[in-house]
Amino acid sequence: MPKLTKSHVDRLPVEARDYFAWDGELPGFGVRVWPTGRKVYMAQYRAGGRTRRVKIGTHGAVTAEQARTQAKIVLGDVARGEDPAEDKATRRKSLTVRDLCDNYLKAAEGGLIMGKRQLPKKETTLVSDRGRIERHIKPLLGNKLVRDLVQADVNRFIRDVTLGKTAAVVKTDKKRGKSVVEGGAGTAARTAGLLGGILTYAVSEGIIPFNPARGAKRQADASRTRRLSPDEYQRLGAALRTADELAEPEQGITGIWLLALTGCRISEIVGLKYDEIDLAGSCLRLADSKEGASVRPLGAAAADVIRSVANLRRSPYLLPADRSDDGSYGGMARAIDRVMTRAKLAGVTAHTLRHSFASVAGDLGFTESTIAALIGHSASGSVTGRYIHHLDTVLIAAADKVSRSILGQMTGNAPMDQNHLSTVVV
Repeated sequence: MPKLTKSHVDRLPVEARDYFAWDGELPGFGVRVWPTGRKVYMAQYRAGGRTRRVKIGTHGAVTAEQARTQAKIVLGDVARGEDPAEDKATRRKSLTVRDLCDNYLKAAEGGLIMGKRQLPKKETTLVSDRGRIERHIKPLLGNKLVRDLVQADVNRFIRDVTLGKTAAVVKTDKKRGKSVVEGGAGTAARTAGLLGGILTYAVSEGIIPFNPARGAKRQADASRTRRLSPDEYQRLGAALRTADELAEPEQGITGIWLLALTGCRISEIVGLKYDEIDLAGSCLRLADSKEGASVRPLGAAAADVIRSVANLRRSPYLLPADRSDDGSYGGMARAIDRVMTRAKLAGVTAHTLRHSFASVAGDLGFTESTIAALIGHSASGSVTGRYIHHLDTVLIAAADKVSRSILGQMTGNAPMDQNHLSTVVV
C-alpha cells in the first residue's frame, strides 16, 4: 500500500460503493471514498473487542499531512489505553457553544479551517473571529448545549446583537487601551455569518446533524451599501484641507485621501510599503492583501498624493507609526472618525470610501469585471494575480478616470497641480 499523499488521494477512483484506502506507512490511517466523490480521512483502531473509527477531516478541507498528524495523535491516545471515539461521542452530548468556539479556533489556528480561495484563515481574520466570539457569541450563547441549539436561538442572537445587548467598553492589552464593542445590523450580520461557519464545522465533525443557522434572517448591513454623494465628497474634501490646522496627523490625512482615490481596504493603505509602490507602472503591488498578492491600478490623482509624502524617517511604510521607525500608523480608524465628524458625515467608514469608489466607477459606465479589478476583488481573476507585471493600459486609464472624478468632487472641480496638492494633503 502506498503512502497517502494529496496526489495519491486525488487519483483514488470513485466507485458504486464506498471503500477504504489505507496508508502504507502509518497503520490505522486511511481515507474513505464515498460514491459521491467525497473522501474522508480517518483513524481506525480496536478497543473493547470492537473496531472503532475516528473521522479526521475531508480531503480538500485538510491536507494529507495534516490528517496524518492528527491520526498519529488519535492512535497515540489508543496506545495509552484511551478510546477516542467513545470520548468524542460523550463530548458531543455535553459540548457547549463556548467549547465549540474554542475547538473551532484551535482548528482554524492549525490551518484546518479554510477561508477565501480555500486557504487557511489569515491571522488578521482570526483576530476578528476571536473578537466576535468573545464579545458576542460567548456572552449570548456560550452556555447553551450545541445539540440543543435551534434556529429560534440564532434569530434571537441576531436580534440581541442588532439591538446592542452586547455593547460594552472592553480593556485591551495595550496601556490604557480600550475597545468599544458596538451592536447594530452590520455587526449582527457579520457575527451571525461567523456563527454559521462555526456550526457548519460542528456538522462536519458529526456534533450535530444540521446547521441551525441555515435560513436565519439577517438584516442587510447598511454600512456596506452606504456611498458618498457629490455634496458629501465635497464636505469630506473641505474637512481634509483644514485637518492639518486642527493638528490631525499627516498619516491620517494622507491615508484618507488614498482610501478615497484608490478604493483600497484600510489594511492595504495602512500596511502599504514603499517597495509595493510602482509609480512608473501606475500600480500598487500588494504583497499580502485580503485576496493574497494583488496588483492594483493607480490613477494619477492617487499617485500625486503618494508623491507628496516626504519620507523623512526613511520608514519602510508610506504611513509610518508615530513612535516607531519600523511600524505602520495605528491611528487610521480614529482619524477617519474625527475627520468624518468634522465633515458631518454620519456612518462613513473606510469601507464606505471603498464602496463609493466602486459606485463612481459604475456611474462612469465601467463593467463589473473592470470595477472588480480596480478594487482588487477576487472576481477580477487574473488581473490581480500574483504573476501580473504590466497592467493593461485600459485598466490604468479607468483607475485614472475614477480617481480624477472623485478628486473633482472633493475639491469642487478645481484643477489639481502638484503645488496645490501638497497644500491639500500635507
